[in-house]
Amino acid sequence: MPDFSLHTLDILSIGFYVVVIIIIGFYVARRVGDSADYFLAGRSLTWSMIGFSLLASNMSSTSIIGMAGSAFNTGISVYNYEWMAAVVMVLFAIFIVPIYLRNRIFTMPEFLERRFDFRSRYYFSAFTIFGNIFIDTAGALYAGAMVVSLLYPEVPFTLSVVVLAILAGLYTVAGGLRAVVYTDIIQAVILILGCTAVSVLALIEVGSWETVRAETDPQMLSLVQPRDDDFLPWPGLIFGVPLLGFYFWCTNQFMVQRVLAARSVEHGRGGSIFGGLLKLPNLFIMVLPGIFALHLYPDLPNLEDFSPDMIFPVLLFDLMPVGLRGIILIALIAAIMSSIDSTLNAASTMVTMDFSKKIRPDWDQPQLVVAGRITTFLFMIVAASWAPVITRFPTLWEYLQAVLSYQSPPFVAAILIGVFTTRMNSHGALAGLIAGHLTSLALFFAIVVFGVIDLHFLYVAPVVLVVSMAVMIGWSLAGERPDMEAIRSFIWDGQQWHSETERLRNRPWYENYRIHSVLLMIITFAIVISFW
Repeated sequence: MPDFSLHTLDILSIGFYVVVIIIIGFYVARRVGDSADYFLAGRSLTWSMIGFSLLASNMSSTSIIGMAGSAFNTGISVYNYEWMAAVVMVLFAIFIVPIYLRNRIFTMPEFLERRFDFRSRYYFSAFTIFGNIFIDTAGALYAGAMVVSLLYPEVPFTLSVVVLAILAGLYTVAGGLRAVVYTDIIQAVILILGCTAVSVLALIEVGSWETVRAETDPQMLSLVQPRDDDFLPWPGLIFGVPLLGFYFWCTNQFMVQRVLAARSVEHGRGGSIFGGLLKLPNLFIMVLPGIFALHLYPDLPNLEDFSPDMIFPVLLFDLMPVGLRGIILIALIAAIMSSIDSTLNAASTMVTMDFSKKIRPDWDQPQLVVAGRITTFLFMIVAASWAPVITRFPTLWEYLQAVLSYQSPPFVAAILIGVFTTRMNSHGALAGLIAGHLTSLALFFAIVVFGVIDLHFLYVAPVVLVVSMAVMIGWSLAGERPDMEAIRSFIWDGQQWHSETERLRNRPWYENYRIHSVLLMIITFAIVISFW
């Protein structure tokens, strides 16, 4: 095991970074005037800001800590979640983004209310708030505390969680989404540079890429795994991963909030595609370091207290010279804080706009902002209390994906059928949501609690999706048609696609999102084929 001690220069650089980020957050807070400023940054974000913020907010627990550890444990198949994100983001940009922005919604539950009714809104909002706190925020806090426990084993895990929650919560409470995005841009750049440095140094230490290919089990370097693989069987790649990706990138308030804050449809689409592009290098800077670690530390799994989630911190302290360790630790802190601030802001947005505003319609804009700040603070405490529970799971990545597999499919069904059909009514939507989660609950007890069924979580997701869709369609067909005039703006219209084609015909390629989408797909599938 490497020496996990920090030198004075490392500590100074970390302290300087934390202070700067908090100052930026409070500086931005001076520009917060109303709820649109606080929750959606005044709907002023450009495509580059959206793309970087999407990357930074996603790269905490699910990437830097989770991916290197998963690659060390099971191989590079974890990267399937990354390249699939690029595919999902292209579909999101083409079909969904214009509908969201055209209707100027604040939250994803609001979309369900305006497409169906208030019951779906409150149902979705409650579940999403739960996920933001117990999945996203708690997962990010767990990742941060894991790093702190390596640096300072004498510091209690719970204390580490509390300190990280306070640091990220301070500027989020003050500045809202604008503070989140501004700090995300800084953190995204640091993340990319820091992870690249660790990956390059690890490869140099191993010797060469030829050495890695020659001495690594070929299955560990393959994206496509056998049907009986414990981590990511190939049917799960087809039916499960796209479903989870659609939920995370297209319906989860945590991520979609940046796109909702776009200054125009063009910037919303451009930011989504740019965010998908930024996901592709993660194979080389976040996944493959786990493979390199297999060669550098073959005896590491024999340690009594070993966890795969330790791999990236081990690489960091073993390979980076004194002084530069602080810079890479800043990258880790950046990832953790970026994810925490994003989930806290998303959850407070939904509570304030989906519940508080409805219950207290007489509240003015300053009162809504205060409510959002108080909610952010309370959720920070709840997430910090739950984070230690994650230690009971084999890896952080498995915790995140497994929980999403049970929670997300009914909402994916509602969005897909709601956007692409006119026949589904409000009663069918609610019935499908409830039926889907009852199915999830039954499967959870059968698989996890009692163990009477052996079913991979990536197979659970499509099963629940099919049940939800069947109930939604059947219930809607048996009932009345919805009012077409009321829902027209929430339905994807092929006619608009053709009229858009005419508008794009004379635009240069660098202003045509369809050309950008095609180029992104070419790059994506070139990588996939190379590691098939």
